[in-house]
Amino acid sequence: MAEPVREELSALAAIFCGPDEWEVLSLSETDGAMFRILTKAEGITDTDIPLQLVFHLPLSYPSCLPGIVVNSKHLTRAQCEIVKEKLLEQAETLLSEPMVHELVLWIQQNLRHILEHPEAGGGGEKCSSAASMTVDDGLWMTLLHLDHMRAKAKYVRTVEKWASDLRLTGRLMFMGKIILILLQGDRNDIKEYLILQKTCKVDVDSSGKKCKEKMLSVLFETKVQTEHKRFLAFEVKEYSSLDELQKEFETTGLKKLFSEFVLRLKGFLKMLTNGERLPIPPFYCLECEQDGCNSNGKLGLCFM
Repeated sequence: MAEPVREELSALAAIFCGPDEWEVLSLSETDGAMFRILTKAEGITDTDIPLQLVFHLPLSYPSCLPGIVVNSKHLTRAQCEIVKEKLLEQAETLLSEPMVHELVLWIQQNLRHILEHPEAGGGGEKCSSAASMTVDDGLWMTLLHLDHMRAKAKYVRTVEKWASDLRLTGRLMFMGKIILILLQGDRNDIKEYLILQKTCKVDVDSSGKKCKEKMLSVLFETKVQTEHKRFLAFEVKEYSSLDELQKEFETTGLKKLFSEFVLRLKGFLKMLTNGERLPIPPFYCLECEQDGCNSNGKLGLCFM
């Protein structure tokens, strides 16, 4: 990561030093930096509106625009999108120089005007162009694994709402304690979903206190291929057996994905270690990782 970016991050951490104002989400030598800033800005009714701003600084920043996600319980999804568009328009005037603090100050001063005049500026086309500078275009697919859901009903409603707001299709899949989320849509929207999943309080901890998702893992990400089924909606589905779950993947053209990623989840491996017999198809073996094994998914019975 370039030294000017490290210096900007250090300065931002010093500026936004209040409780929960600043959080680094990820730092990578290949993907850049992602962080969250909590701030407030005056709304239409003269009251301060809390804003959650997530910035992604790619390796080529500040020569290119940052990725930005805007979220607030006091704004609709459409209003959040408009605010993001206006921030990206402003960012275009600040290229080649550190801009995050300037953008935060700008939205603090201009949020009310944006909400009162959402049509001004016509930033939708520019926003699309800006997004393409940091994320590939096209229909993408991502498979996620969740370790658990304590407040399941609320969690499911939240996931359904995010998928609907971001125009994502796919499946939220339950089989016993295994929880998978398969998403299809624009890669920018999937990326925004992941940010929401990691930064919003979607579940409760063991004491019943609201908490963020800390145990989300991305199993697989790819551009949708011709053999992959296009989902028309986002659905929540329960599966009674591994065979039933496997058929779901097979009908969507994801048979290999199921064998390479789903069967290796620790939930399945734990059941196998305990000596439980799972209805794993005889053509696949977790132990020898070859086709044609007759172990029937029970460790220690591999004949290959």
